[in-house]
Amino acid sequence: MSNKPIDMDIAHVAKLARLALTDDEAAQFAAQFAHLFTYIRQLQELDVDTIPATAQVIPLRNVMRDDIVTPSLERDAALGNAPDWEGPYFRTPRILE
Repeated sequence: MSNKPIDMDIAHVAKLARLALTDDEAAQFAAQFAHLFTYIRQLQELDVDTIPATAQVIPLRNVMRDDIVTPSLERDAALGNAPDWEGPYFRTPRILE
């Protein structure tokens, strides 16, 4: 199997990514992609007609902690950590004109 189309694609993608690949690096990538495409062809040959479509392959579970009310940080302590504040509010640089 010739790697010419793969070589051309590698050169094109490398140019788009502004990567300077040596001929040896391009050849190495071409060989790796050739192996990858072989595996993809093997996967395409599998009969998956009897396998139902799956949106989630592992069971979902809620990993969040229980919502328990706890004391918050005092306002003065929170504002004391801020680089700038005005009254009871954090002051931030203006980002909109």
